[in-house]
Amino acid sequence: MQTSSETLFARAQQLLPGGVNSPVRAFRAVGGTPFFVERGEGPYLFDIDGRRYIDYVCAYGPLVLGHTPPSVAAALQEAVARGWSYGAPNPLEVELAELITAALPSVEQVRFVNSGTEATMSALRLARAATGRPGVIKFDGCYHGHADAFLVSAGSGVATLGLPDSPGVPASAVQHTSSVPFNDLGAVEAAFARAPGAIAAVIVEPAVGNAGVLLPEPGFLAGLRAVTRREGALLIFDEVMTGFRVAYGGAQARYGVVPDLTCLGKIIGGGLPVGAYGGRSDLMQQIAPAGPVYQAGTLSGNPLAMAAGIATLQALQAPGTYATLEQRSATLAAGLAAAAQRYGIPATINRAGSMFSLFFHPGPVRTFAEAKASDADRFRHFHRRMLDHGVFLAPSAYEAAFLSLAHDDAVVAATVQAAEAALKA
Repeated sequence: MQTSSETLFARAQQLLPGGVNSPVRAFRAVGGTPFFVERGEGPYLFDIDGRRYIDYVCAYGPLVLGHTPPSVAAALQEAVARGWSYGAPNPLEVELAELITAALPSVEQVRFVNSGTEATMSALRLARAATGRPGVIKFDGCYHGHADAFLVSAGSGVATLGLPDSPGVPASAVQHTSSVPFNDLGAVEAAFARAPGAIAAVIVEPAVGNAGVLLPEPGFLAGLRAVTRREGALLIFDEVMTGFRVAYGGAQARYGVVPDLTCLGKIIGGGLPVGAYGGRSDLMQQIAPAGPVYQAGTLSGNPLAMAAGIATLQALQAPGTYATLEQRSATLAAGLAAAAQRYGIPATINRAGSMFSLFFHPGPVRTFAEAKASDADRFRHFHRRMLDHGVFLAPSAYEAAFLSLAHDDAVVAATVQAAEAALKA
């Protein structure tokens, strides 16, 4: 007998490409049928068949407070009562901008957009205009959204589906993009040497989340800062995942390296559709209407996203917030590692604050190539068994997992118990 999710997925496949609106949701990398969500509450998702799952996807990172936290829900209800789209400035844009610029070391001014993809493509346009150069260096496995210039060794969903980076991207769109291995400063130096005076920017996820979690080796981010300054290029941190998650000041605060431009994602809208890019005032003043670099969006600064973002960031300022996330995440990672070791399963866990990945690989896992060498078949089995035990992980071996403040000690313990059963099987 079909579940309601299976019936709905059959309908969806007639109406939506692959039955989904974002490819990884189709479960093709892990097998089976995706479940359809009826609601979220705290650390849990509930599907339309009434099953409850401990959620470690957290909307791919932004739900750091968990699902439907009362303070954010109240802010949204109040905002809805005032209207949900104006096409004109609203005071909440200023309030959220003040919170972001106070939190992030690199950001003196910020521009709100509607997604992480918009943020990264706009930041690259600004970098090219500010330097007068066309080139960009990115890193294998880092995903910066689906703009043409970034679909080179893009990791995440592209890797999950086993596709070339994308048909429909002309060679001319990526002719100025170089992709090199993460954690390899020598490769960065070589890329600059191949294109002297032509590189506008280096863009990097300071702790990678789109190849699974890859951690920067000591000195790597500082090395990027040094080489970009020497070469007259800008350093862009894509903090769509790490911003306000690995620390209140993002990865740039956690690792002590300040970029020229920073890109942010849905966490600054409490999980609503929003993004932002920001940096030094001299750079941001080149954005229209202050300067000649054009970028616009009717829904940018949407009052609902602004209200949810303010409530989220204010909640994250509570004393002990990040210490709690760190402790619970460390406990979970240790429990997963111990379970794998108990059953003699080669496994490596990479963790940056409350984002982490379990690779079925003896380790270390420092690059996308090493991540791809992990045991994908074992991950598929593990994913299915964890679902059977009521734990939802991203349906891809190349996505991070995320813990929220709603994942208390009891939920963490239940997750470790589920992992014991899944790995034993």
